[in-house]
Amino acid sequence: MTTTRTTRKTTVRPDSPLIPFVIQREGEEAAPDNLRLTPLGGGRYRLRYADEDHRDRDLRGVLWARCGLGPIDDQGRPTGRPQWRMMHPLRQRGCMQMLRCQVCAGPARTSRGWIFLAGPDTVNPSDELVLTNQPPVCPKHARTAAELCPHLTAEPMVFLARSAPLYGVIGVGYGVRDGNVQVVERPTGPIPYGHPLMPTVLASQMVRRLGVFRLLTLGELFTALEDAS
Repeated sequence: MTTTRTTRKTTVRPDSPLIPFVIQREGEEAAPDNLRLTPLGGGRYRLRYADEDHRDRDLRGVLWARCGLGPIDDQGRPTGRPQWRMMHPLRQRGCMQMLRCQVCAGPARTSRGWIFLAGPDTVNPSDELVLTNQPPVCPKHARTAAELCPHLTAEPMVFLARSAPLYGVIGVGYGVRDGNVQVVERPTGPIPYGHPLMPTVLASQMVRRLGVFRLLTLGELFTALEDAS
């Protein structure tokens, strides 16, 4: 999994006829945070927004970074110049929660499981925990994702997963420093749900664990799907 934290540096590719749904667009900037810490007792706190609503937390109750939403077209798809090395937090979260395709936002499940792609040196299939922050892709857009996504190559690693449970998030931990609510911890990797830090985490990407899976090439993937049809 790519665990390098997103920066504001962007790489913009030439205009593409298809831009993945999860890609952040120009003008979709971080929204004012209005962050507060509520004491829970025993030296523990819970991070919240002063004007929080239900959209600010995921299914496990973790607080998420806010990011603006740009205009959409008549098909409900985002518009604006793509910022190719950035995923929009809300769209990434939605695709990961619902296991929908990161390119078209449609259903990603196949008869053989879900397709997850990984670039070179980003995932070690022999690790005890095989994690990904990249939402799945549907069969129609597997090759498109490989061609468009900066972290992939034309022949990426393909994980055909029978199970991919939620694992945690990529984010930062907040606390009080010099009388202000600010970042005090920057974990180098994903933070698992249930971790003691989670009540004060501001998440930016959701992470799943790949359980039972087959490691394939794109060619082998399409053959396997054809055999199952």
